[in-house]
Amino acid sequence: MHRVTTHSAPEAPDTTTVVPGAEATREAAGSTPPRWRRYVAVGDSFSEGLWDPYPYDDGTPAPAGTESGAKQRGWADRLADTLSARRVAAGFEPLEYANLAIRGRLLRHILTEQVPVALAAEPDLVSLVGGGNDILRPQSDPDILAAQLEDTVAQIRATGADVLLGTGFRAGGALSLTRGRTGQFNANIWSIARRHGAHVLDLWGMRSLFDLRMWSDDRIHLTPEGHRRVAEAALAGLGLEPDDADHDVPLEPAPPASFVDKARTDAQWMRTHVVPWVQRRLKGTSSGDGRVAKWPTPGAWPPA
Repeated sequence: MHRVTTHSAPEAPDTTTVVPGAEATREAAGSTPPRWRRYVAVGDSFSEGLWDPYPYDDGTPAPAGTESGAKQRGWADRLADTLSARRVAAGFEPLEYANLAIRGRLLRHILTEQVPVALAAEPDLVSLVGGGNDILRPQSDPDILAAQLEDTVAQIRATGADVLLGTGFRAGGALSLTRGRTGQFNANIWSIARRHGAHVLDLWGMRSLFDLRMWSDDRIHLTPEGHRRVAEAALAGLGLEPDDADHDVPLEPAPPASFVDKARTDAQWMRTHVVPWVQRRLKGTSSGDGRVAKWPTPGAWPPA
């Protein structure tokens, strides 16, 4: 369990509603349910869930990768699935869940726009994972980002809610240039967690994610399998037993790609994803412009 409680805020009162017969059900389940009643996720595209699409409304499967225009699922929704299922199995009311994350958001947008909305919902668990879009910018200062993050973590913890932070990924390939800034930011995250009694989702330490097959065609967002594994790691970060004990076991090595195939794939990636990203930067626009949160109001999870 990745949590240090030297300066924890006081726990919120336990007002969990127990459905009739809960005690017997808990004994049958043989486990204690997660204590959280209301979970709100805030963040950027990672917590929005790109690219892990739900089926379309008519039940038709959505295409994988960035071709999907469907609502995205992602690790946070998957985490909510498990927390709620465990509560119900133990005889408690389902988890209430909201997800305010929007792709393209910088850390300051997450902290000033999403967190106040999250706190207004009076959650007892908030996942706050952001800063990745800032780290991609060479002029970003990880220490300044961390100071802003810490102020908000202290604010959330003062309400009695638990906080789940997330480290940055151990990037490879063309994004290897961000490793230094990411490592510096990560060191700050662990310190923030220690000072304020927060939980940490250790993305940097996930061996299974250092495999291109866990990443979508844009190479910066996860596949459904990547999100599934991260949701398992989030359970571990919260001090809970993962459903899949082998969630971080790396895949079997892939056959090496030929030089020609790799060059062709890299060129396609540059045209399809890098050039549009640079163009948005030059125009001062974001992939999240005009978008709203996918699950803006806490409700019983999963939705009917």
